[in-house]
Amino acid sequence: MSAVTDSIRQRASFLRGEIARHDRLYYVEARPEIGDADYDCLYRELETLERQHPELDDPDSPTRRVGGAPLENGFAPVRHDPPMMSLDKAHSKTELLDFDFFIRRQFPDFAPTYVVEPKVDGVAFSLLYRNGRLERAATRGNGEVGDDITANVRTIRSIPLTLPTAAAVVELRGEVFMPRQGFLDLIARQEAEGVEIFMNPRNAAAGSLKQLDSRVTATRPLDSMIYATGALEGVDFPTHQAFVDTLHAWGVKTLPWRRMCADIPEVFAAIDALEQQRHAFPFEIDGAVIKLADRTRYDALGATARSPRWARAYKYAPERTETVVTAITVQVGRTGVLTPVAELEPVLLAGSQISRATLHNADEIARKDIRIGDAVWIVKAGDVIPAIEAVLTEKRPRAATPFVMPDACPACNGPVVRLADEVALRCANPACPAQLVCRLDHMAGRDALDIERMGGVVADALVRRGLVATPFDLFRLKRDDLAVLDLGEAGKSRLFGPKNAERVLTAIEAARMLPLHRWLFALGIPQIGATVAEAVAACHARFSDLAASQLLRDVVGLYDALAEAQQSNPRGAANRKRDDAGRTELQHRFDAACARVENLGESLVAAGAARRAADASRPAKYTTTVKEEAARALVVFFESEAGRAAAATLAALGIDPVRAAASASASDGPLAGATVVITGTLSAPRQTIANRIKAAGGRVTDAVTSATTFLLAGYSLGGAKHNQALALGIPILSESDLEARLLAAPAPAPAPAPAVATAPRQGELF
Repeated sequence: MSAVTDSIRQRASFLRGEIARHDRLYYVEARPEIGDADYDCLYRELETLERQHPELDDPDSPTRRVGGAPLENGFAPVRHDPPMMSLDKAHSKTELLDFDFFIRRQFPDFAPTYVVEPKVDGVAFSLLYRNGRLERAATRGNGEVGDDITANVRTIRSIPLTLPTAAAVVELRGEVFMPRQGFLDLIARQEAEGVEIFMNPRNAAAGSLKQLDSRVTATRPLDSMIYATGALEGVDFPTHQAFVDTLHAWGVKTLPWRRMCADIPEVFAAIDALEQQRHAFPFEIDGAVIKLADRTRYDALGATARSPRWARAYKYAPERTETVVTAITVQVGRTGVLTPVAELEPVLLAGSQISRATLHNADEIARKDIRIGDAVWIVKAGDVIPAIEAVLTEKRPRAATPFVMPDACPACNGPVVRLADEVALRCANPACPAQLVCRLDHMAGRDALDIERMGGVVADALVRRGLVATPFDLFRLKRDDLAVLDLGEAGKSRLFGPKNAERVLTAIEAARMLPLHRWLFALGIPQIGATVAEAVAACHARFSDLAASQLLRDVVGLYDALAEAQQSNPRGAANRKRDDAGRTELQHRFDAACARVENLGESLVAAGAARRAADASRPAKYTTTVKEEAARALVVFFESEAGRAAAATLAALGIDPVRAAASASASDGPLAGATVVITGTLSAPRQTIANRIKAAGGRVTDAVTSATTFLLAGYSLGGAKHNQALALGIPILSESDLEARLLAAPAPAPAPAPAVATAPRQGELF
């Protein structure tokens, strides 16, 4: 091996160690040592070395922490040695006293001390490290045999791929879970897409870990914590505190709450304190775990056939309450999705009164056999969403009525359809009044046209009274019609009034001048949320440019070409068994697709709508400011009858929204020139945080790219944005880090860029 090769290997090893260290400082300790540019230089240098020297390939490199190809043969079995046991449950403090007496009987001259930790409601798993490198991850399974989920676990950022230890074997055991906010975001996406949703965070975590395609797992907001060990060789932990301290030194994430207890009365106080705080955690817990603090006595205590004798799980009484399903109604959403809702006898649960619970879809009702008149247990999924946990079938009255989803829309009696790959039913009538009310409510929303006093009740009255047939009819409303609009129900009159009418008309008139991104979001086009609308608007001068936008079509063409290149790659796993003639044909298709990728990609780069990856892969890799799904949705919309009608109506109304001008007031702010992406749960509404970033001169965008200055991460970490930031070497900041930057001195003004005739770059989001 030459001296040059030795030098390169040493440099690559140094870079990997430094990047891993700085990742830990950002992710675990929130105390970065270097600036963004310095970190980016380290990452790019490592990328360049690995690209130029393929022999440096290392699956543990920070540049490789992404999902890979789908598994073809499912999950391989893994035998646990020692077994992954479950804990014996204690449902009363008397049972914990018995546990303490048992320990004292085994060691008469020993005063036992304990540690109390939260019992995370997730999926138990194990991590096996050999000589410091992650070799395998597995589910618990039946305790003796689990499933190999290594590929999926590698996508979870809180799990280190290497440990700084010389120990031959270190097996760590803990829990994979989905934070509450991540769960809520995930099911919101699932409901909007009409696919079957997860019922609670634990099911969501389990389903995400059992994906055959780890790239899907990488999009799920999973997190993990370690609290125990399995096999150990070359390392030992005499106490639980020593174990935790070592994990901290290794950069392993542990439980955020812990109490060391000198005796059993202190254990009682600790589990009571934990119960009071259980809803403050960003993840679900269903009890407390009480362990003997002295680990050297574990072997002597041994285990039963299924549980260790040195620990107990204290289960809190479930927060649920009983009520009765008085009716099942069906709501029709803005996109026509029919959602069954259980109407309940009002009950108090976790501090709030519950009178309704979503039933999601017909499959969920059938699975739980929910009937009108049933007594049911109500819980809060993720401690937020009211849900029916189970039916008390022993209390079912004879008159209980099974529910059947309607075969016609309950709002308009129009046809109901189920689209391919969806579990939801949809109303197919675009003129459905229920959909129209939702579209009006959406269009008038704060992030859309912000039309004051135009809430759901007013929107419903406008539709019922026949004053609007499309959302654009808002711009044709008359003052007198609005003033006498009757909002009353059940025969009770309640007029809207002249003052409210004046406010609505003033807001409607002001909406004519709102920027393009607000109008794009207001139209309610599928896949075009508030953040995506900002990205689209940043690449177009005005609304009338969108229908014939070549840029949008180039984005669609780019991703089509990338898909063709992937399918026709002669070196792809699916194509390796082709004969010579087949491979030659594939090579021609592959070359043509790669050429098309570069032509379209470079065109988008020139327009300021894409960036090319630094590596020399083939086909070339590009990151577009407008997402593929958004570009496709817009092209389809403007080619549809509804899209053409919307464009024509706006033109007839004399409305042609333009791109928002860049604000000059924040050009010298502390975040001037910074591009920020937000993820996770924050202490304030995301819109508020985004506005503060904008006021300081920064831009908030939706996707993490190499142009991102930093990722602002709340306390629900994980998911695609977080993993992408780590893969690209983008710094991850906490809210306290952001506050420090906002209070910092203004950034120096950048040197003026040479004038280039290009389209604007991606605009700020929110």
